[in-house]
Amino acid sequence: MSRILIVEDEADIASVLQDYLRHAGHETEHVADGRAALARMLEAPPDLTLLDIMLPGLDGLSVLRQARVHTAHPVILLTARIEEVDRLLGLELGADDYVCKPFSPREVVARVKAVLRRVEGKEAARAAEAVVLDEAHWRASLAGTPLNLTRREFRLLQAMSRHPGRIFSRARLLELAYDDDADVSERAVDSHIKNLRRKLSTAAPSHDWIRSVYGVGFAFETPVD
Repeated sequence: MSRILIVEDEADIASVLQDYLRHAGHETEHVADGRAALARMLEAPPDLTLLDIMLPGLDGLSVLRQARVHTAHPVILLTARIEEVDRLLGLELGADDYVCKPFSPREVVARVKAVLRRVEGKEAARAAEAVVLDEAHWRASLAGTPLNLTRREFRLLQAMSRHPGRIFSRARLLELAYDDDADVSERAVDSHIKNLRRKLSTAAPSHDWIRSVYGVGFAFETPVD
């Protein structure tokens, strides 16, 4: 199940998109203004954002421009603008696709599916080159070197390596590391990340595998070719 953030100030359109996307098996969240959208994209990056260009507070292109400094998750623009320059600007800012209004909800669902399939394929290929996970035995290796991870470290690496470049908040990483409702502080994540970073660095010291994003969280980074 993929998490889709719908950023749309027209309630009727947002409601229809939520219905179709949920029917297609996705989890959805809806926000109606640009500043709230930017906050959600940075605090808890979804698997994909559907981003309207014309928004109150902060327009969609400004949201995309600021978000792309911190997160690479896929974004599909929803736009009533028909000028080619607007579409090109959106793509240059990092949009993965765009859909012009009025649109068919089925077309949007199809575009979401296509973008997720394309992005997930690229991410899986990049991660596979760096990290090998044996989920049956809770074992991980990097460049052929065993990492000797704890189960919580394994869970964190498993989630983060599947989505290279995605910023995970401490709260989200805490959920991934502790699935038993343990009463622990988000700062426990810092300790796990510190140990995980040390083990990754020992196996492959030429690359900084986990990037800290001040005030937000952490991201797994594969080497750039």
